[in-house]
Amino acid sequence: MRLVMTEPVEKMERPYARRWWALLVLCLSLLIIVMANTALTVAAPDMTKDLGLSSADLQWVIDGYTVPYAALMLLLGAIGDKYSRRGALVLGLLVFGGGAVFGYLADSAATVIAARAVMGVGAALIMPATLSLLAATFPRAERAKAITLWTATAGLAIAAGPVVAGALLRDHGWSSTFLINVPIAAVALVAAFVLVPPSKAGHHDRIDYVGGLLSVLWTGALVYMIIQGPHFGWGAKAVTAAVIAGAGLVAFVLWELRHPRPILDVRRFANRRFAGSNLAVALFFLAVFGAFYFLTQHLQFVLGYDALQTGVRMLPLAGAVFVGSALTGWLTPRVGMKWTVGAGMVLGTMALALLTRVDTGSTYGDFLAPLIILGLAIGLALSPCTDAIMGAFPESELGVGGAVNDTSLELGGSLGIAILGSLLATSYGNHLGDATAGSKLPPSALDTAQDSVGAGYAVAQGIADKAHQVAAQAAHASSPQQAAQLKQQAGELAAGARQMADAVGSSFSDAVAHTSLVGAVVLGVGTVLVALLLPRHSTAAQAAQVTEAEKEPADTSAR
Repeated sequence: MRLVMTEPVEKMERPYARRWWALLVLCLSLLIIVMANTALTVAAPDMTKDLGLSSADLQWVIDGYTVPYAALMLLLGAIGDKYSRRGALVLGLLVFGGGAVFGYLADSAATVIAARAVMGVGAALIMPATLSLLAATFPRAERAKAITLWTATAGLAIAAGPVVAGALLRDHGWSSTFLINVPIAAVALVAAFVLVPPSKAGHHDRIDYVGGLLSVLWTGALVYMIIQGPHFGWGAKAVTAAVIAGAGLVAFVLWELRHPRPILDVRRFANRRFAGSNLAVALFFLAVFGAFYFLTQHLQFVLGYDALQTGVRMLPLAGAVFVGSALTGWLTPRVGMKWTVGAGMVLGTMALALLTRVDTGSTYGDFLAPLIILGLAIGLALSPCTDAIMGAFPESELGVGGAVNDTSLELGGSLGIAILGSLLATSYGNHLGDATAGSKLPPSALDTAQDSVGAGYAVAQGIADKAHQVAAQAAHASSPQQAAQLKQQAGELAAGARQMADAVGSSFSDAVAHTSLVGAVVLGVGTVLVALLLPRHSTAAQAAQVTEAEKEPADTSAR
């Protein structure tokens, strides 16, 4: 057996014998780039305290990863197609691992944000490479099953990140969460040479670098706008980004329509199956990332679970993703992707609708059913959509196909966190203002408490600490009268602390319910749109045949 796999998959007369082992390497690579975000959610409180991060700093620590990740995928996917898909994967793992080590050593907000940006560049290389290598290595008859396992891995990573990070945070600092990725990246890097065959387009014309750079411009500006506007206000930065995104998108589309060999043939979006699949992916991750954003906060701050306990309680979602993936592998060939995807989106809407019942008395049991239903929904809907998107591209553009799928995913996730996160913060602040109306809380303390649920509990704890200090003074008072006054003051402060903590918890619960309602409406409307877009096919095989027939002209023109 060769130590390093050198035979290109395109020159193999039969399917690659170790393709399922190769898939394991691709899934490991996918695992770390999803875990990089979900692990950070539970490390954020410790990082904020240690580095003294402002809310803006913390937001860019999270999203410094997202902007280069989303912006660069299309161009880097095309480069991987032309030169080497495995080379793109290997380079991405090196860059990603280097960024993770940089993050571990970082000691300021600026260096952490820079490390996250480097990791985002690595992820932009890895993500499209995993899908393009999968599609190139597996024969069409097995591709749907392989994509199902790829999708299930993403679901596992969503829940595994907080569990692993929570376990590390019990004995180590926040910086240790960056190191989660390093050993996995090292194993995947070595295994890529041993198990993943090299692959590139059999024939590929000169890359459309102008189109690629325009895609970087408009996608990067759009993601920046999505982050900047809802969180920091629609000032000059957000408006400028919106103008650049709009102008860049128009320029990109016009250039691609006129170019004889475009980096992305935008005419593919006229294909209802392709357009519907991309819309479904974006909407699903809008709902999933948005829900994950507020669920982890509710479990940690309102219900009082630590990081590890929170991660463990998210595991039912991962298990349900695997069950849903198994179901879609059985259902899609029988009823077609339209019905499978539709069922998944209906279940996702139902999960968000169930979260509208959250109130101040809710326990973890009230979140268990929505988590399981949301996991089933992910497993049912995403695999057929990814398979349809990849099936719309010829062999020479598999990296671009993976990039399109992943860009839809990342834009949806960014929108989910930005829109639903902003709505959550506004709703929480308004409810807390109403709940504390008439109280003696200083305006500055109320403003601080309204910033976030964590800040609200910090204000309540500050009042409680003040009550303990006054009670201690009462024990050493110079006279019984002074002691009585101090004890009364301490009692009032303690009662105020309890009232503040109750107000924060009830306000955040109400905000979760309100945000979930909006999310359910968005996903519900999206379900109808996707159902109208996706064509009716009785079986996946017929859908694949139609896709192949529809894309032939595009393939010819692209060559």
